[in-house]
Amino acid sequence: MAAPKAFFIAGTDTGVGKTVVACALLEKARQQGMTTAAIKPVAAGCELTEEGLRNEDALLLQASSTLQLAYAEINPVALAPAVAPHLAADMAGKRIQLDRLAGYCRGVLSRKADFTVVEGAGGWRVPVNSHEYLSGLPAMLGLPVILVVAMRLGCLNHALLTVESIRNDGLPLAGWVANQADQTPMDLMTENLSALQQR
Repeated sequence: MAAPKAFFIAGTDTGVGKTVVACALLEKARQQGMTTAAIKPVAAGCELTEEGLRNEDALLLQASSTLQLAYAEINPVALAPAVAPHLAADMAGKRIQLDRLAGYCRGVLSRKADFTVVEGAGGWRVPVNSHEYLSGLPAMLGLPVILVVAMRLGCLNHALLTVESIRNDGLPLAGWVANQADQTPMDLMTENLSALQQR
């Protein structure tokens, strides 16, 4: 029996389609007969419901996982303001710490699904407090990274800088996804995609 696989889903920015890609990977793994799980350890931009704060992305991850996990397991740090996580935490009177986020992730990873995704928030270097960045989380967990690149003007710079940073952090880039996140297709999409593939 193969060892469980787990990946960190990062993005070049916010709104690039990390959740879409994470859910597609979970679905593909399910179709191949694997058990799946997901966690979005911190999410800003949550709405207050009768059950408490809920994040749309985290709910999609929950629905796409074959393991039945409580919402609090999938999104342990839920913040209402739709701003950078460290600012949302400050506004809520909370403090985010990487070691605690890593603990939440290890809890889900300990369930030993065949395939697990840990979805980041925002871009690679999004701050979680005054001195830590979310990019430290996959490093703590030893997870390979799948990078989601939104194909739009500026993506070459964002993608290449992010890949450089991932590698400088000592993490393997398992793969990347060129995502058409905007409704209007990018000018010279084929040429830009080729430029990324070459580099």
